[in-house]
Amino acid sequence: MPEEKHARNAKALRALAHPLRWKLIDLVGREQTATATRCADELGESVASCSYHLNILAKYGFVEQAPSGPGREKPWRLTSVNQNLSGEGLGVEGELAAQAATEVFLDHELDRMKARLRRHALEPAQWRDAVSFRGVTTALTADELREVTAALDEVTRRFAHRATDRDAIPDGAREVRIFFATSVAPPPKTAPSAKTAPLPKTVQGGDA
Repeated sequence: MPEEKHARNAKALRALAHPLRWKLIDLVGREQTATATRCADELGESVASCSYHLNILAKYGFVEQAPSGPGREKPWRLTSVNQNLSGEGLGVEGELAAQAATEVFLDHELDRMKARLRRHALEPAQWRDAVSFRGVTTALTADELREVTAALDEVTRRFAHRATDRDAIPDGAREVRIFFATSVAPPPKTAPSAKTAPLPKTVQGGDA
């Protein structure tokens, strides 16, 4: 599938500012094709609601109808496994739409992490030991932060092809979410001295 087939504009970004639409994108991507009925069964929503939101996603090019098999209901598939949430170059309206879409996406991401955390103890030992979450607050230059971001991006891309090349998935593999984020704090109102500057903080855990 081509990358980012949908048009990049404020209205398309606004279409992603809805939590159910991210759930639909995840489900359709995971199953490759899914009908509104299948989405409703899996997500606990009505068929009418899933059908409506799938059509909105289709309107802005995020999903499309797949070749149908037996039955009257047509399945949907993603047009791309990548969604660009940047509002760069789209003016003020685009930047606001990008912010709204990104905030809903992050809420969706956090909800998924919490749900998997709640069932972490039920996983076999080899899967419990394989997952982790970690965070560190430190001080970097813009170039250093760019280097860190690039390194994390390289790790995520190493296995990303399996999202579309299902033949590359080895036996015993399960769906895994790899998510990373880097951010920069706003400048302080007054520059802290070396003695009063906050110490770097590290958060590490094995339950997410």
